[in-house]
Parts: sequence; structure tokens; C-alpha cells
Amino acid sequence: MTQTVLLAEDDRAIRHALERALTLEGYEVTAVADGVEALAQAHRTPPDVLLLDVMMPGIDGLQVCRVLRAEGDRTPILMLTALVETADRIAGLDAGADDYVVKPFDVEEVFARLRALLRRTGNGSSLDAPKEEPSPSGQVSVAGLRMDVQARRAWRGEREVELTRTEFDLLELLVRNAGIVLDHTTIYDRIWGYDFGPGSKNLAVYVGYLRRKLDQPGAPALIHTVRGVGYVLRED
Repeated sequence: MTQTVLLAEDDRAIRHALERALTLEGYEVTAVADGVEALAQAHRTPPDVLLLDVMMPGIDGLQVCRVLRAEGDRTPILMLTALVETADRIAGLDAGADDYVVKPFDVEEVFARLRALLRRTGNGSSLDAPKEEPSPSGQVSVAGLRMDVQARRAWRGEREVELTRTEFDLLELLVRNAGIVLDHTTIYDRIWGYDFGPGSKNLAVYVGYLRRKLDQPGAPALIHTVRGVGYVLRED
């Protein structure tokens, strides 16, 4: 079945180039020029994935994302941004986006990220089989963390942690491999299905955002950096 993409980009040249490239890649694309059109189209004909430019006149990509998430729409969202500061990228994740691509971008990177989002949406988690079978209820627990994989909910202690799709997948990978150091290549392959190379800060941004959501005063940190290798979840 052909997968549908709703593309919102106010730059005509970029919009036309992406629409053409995505169509040639086999997607059915609806391209609009601003956030108002994007929301109207998303309500009229929900797509399989949204590709939103952050900076658009009127309603920008972040506002579109916030509105859809507030409505309970969990369609995967990939943001296009010219903003390179980590805080700006975090704003997109906080709005409910699942991933982002920084302009100028290689169209192959856009394809790879779209495939990863759609794979997780259509086939469940992209993770390999866990080291141990989950409980019949679909819950896994370690170091004070509890995850309901089927409901895609997570708690630290009694506090529920609100996670985006990508954050949940990353945390699940770390929880299922608690105590094991996972290198960058392995994490990129399991979560995104593509290694974006040593210059990418994508993983570091997501780990940082998970830490902000999980860490709490007086409690030990859970996600640790192993310099030059990767990350490990453990309670020290």
C-alpha cells in the first residue's frame, strides 16, 4: 500500500523539490505552503506521516504539532528546521515531534528518517527481541522505571513520564538492555534504522531530553554516558 505524506513547507523551491523526490520514492504526497493548510488537510485526510517546516508564516510547524498532539493525533511527525541550536531542536521535540532534519539536508537522510518513523508505526517497535520475555501484561521494569510496552506508557516511581514515540523507543531499548553499554551505531540502527555518522547530534539530543524527563531531585541518574562508546542505563 502506498504511504501518504503531508508536506508543509513555505519555501516553494524546497517544497517542489521534496514533493518530486518523495513521489519518485513511491510516496503519495500532499504539499501545502503553510500551517493553516497543513492542519486543514490533516483533519480532512489524515496522512501516514507529516513532514513540517518549523518556520512558516501564520501558524508555524511547532504550533501545528502542538495542535495535533493536543487533539490526540499520534501521526508521526518529522520536522524540517534551519535552527541549529540544541534548545531549538528540543522545542520541536517538546511540541510532540518524533524526529527532525536540519537544513540544508540530504534528501536521502529525509528518506531514511521517514522510513524509520513509518516502520515503527506500521510494525511496532524496531527493537530486536529483548534479552528476556516481557511479562504477560506487556510491562518491563528496572531501576525504578516501569514501562507498559503495549500502552506505550512509562513511569519513574509513581510519576508518569510523557514521552514522544522516539523517546519511548529509545528508553525501551535502554531498559531492555539495562547494565549493557550500547554503542552509538547500535542505537542508531535499532531506533532510526540508519547511522547518521559521527557528526550527528541527534542521539545526544534525545538522550538529553530523556534525562530531563526522567531525572528527579535526590534520585540517582539512570542514563549514563560512556565516553567514546555510547550509553548505558543503570542505577548507581
